[in-house]
Amino acid sequence: MMPMNQPIGTAARSTSAGRRTRILSEKDALPELRVLLARARRLVFFGGAGVSTASGIPDFRSPQGLYRQGEKGTDPEMVLSRSFFYLHPEAFFDFYRAHMLYPNARPNAAHRWLYEMERRDVLRGIVTQNIDGLHRMAGNRRVYELHGSVHENACMDCGAHYPLQAILEARGIPRCTRCGGVIKPSVVLYGESPDKYVCIGACREISQADTLIVAGTSLSVEPAASFLDYFSGRALAVINQTATPADRRASLVIRGDVARVLGALSDTE
Repeated sequence: MMPMNQPIGTAARSTSAGRRTRILSEKDALPELRVLLARARRLVFFGGAGVSTASGIPDFRSPQGLYRQGEKGTDPEMVLSRSFFYLHPEAFFDFYRAHMLYPNARPNAAHRWLYEMERRDVLRGIVTQNIDGLHRMAGNRRVYELHGSVHENACMDCGAHYPLQAILEARGIPRCTRCGGVIKPSVVLYGESPDKYVCIGACREISQADTLIVAGTSLSVEPAASFLDYFSGRALAVINQTATPADRRASLVIRGDVARVLGALSDTE
């Protein structure tokens, strides 16, 4: 355990494999992260809500997160569940539009750096728990959206597809213009399973990676968090504001903001 009076920038501990994990601040991390990435041949990025906070989208569990912003007496996990959607669709869509949709959000420095890494053919895949679609907006194509995307919506009766705007502009429950059925967002609600083929692709990329960056996620949501068990590569870097279960396995742990850390890499290249 790190002593309370020891600066983050000098902290180190042994992992279960016997190697030393470096725990660094944003200021001290850049040189070591650049060395780690220079050796990467198959880089994969595993990200969560902390990747998009710099784009103005709140995360879930921080003091400023979604779970602290809901109306008094409202449990976001309950409202965003499959059962609540079917039992109280109008209340679901009221909450969904108010708290889950950010149509004006744009990719930040982290998204832009990841696009550049894919363009160079170093980054082989992005596995994201986010539903905001910002990785694809930035230009990335090798994206595995484990929890779906707010930009994909479909009629539950006839299967007609609708853009995000159809949800935003609807009053109450959005209805299909063809058959009148309910338009359901293609996002994974609590109580639903992620798409099987998206999960297979994500696990394949992680298993084939020699370098994995885990960023902006507390790794508290299953089954996504368990996907890291497929990684057996050379180097694991964790970038997050708080401790994660992956820290003990990591080659490098950076305590900081994802967009600032990855944006700094772009500034020095």
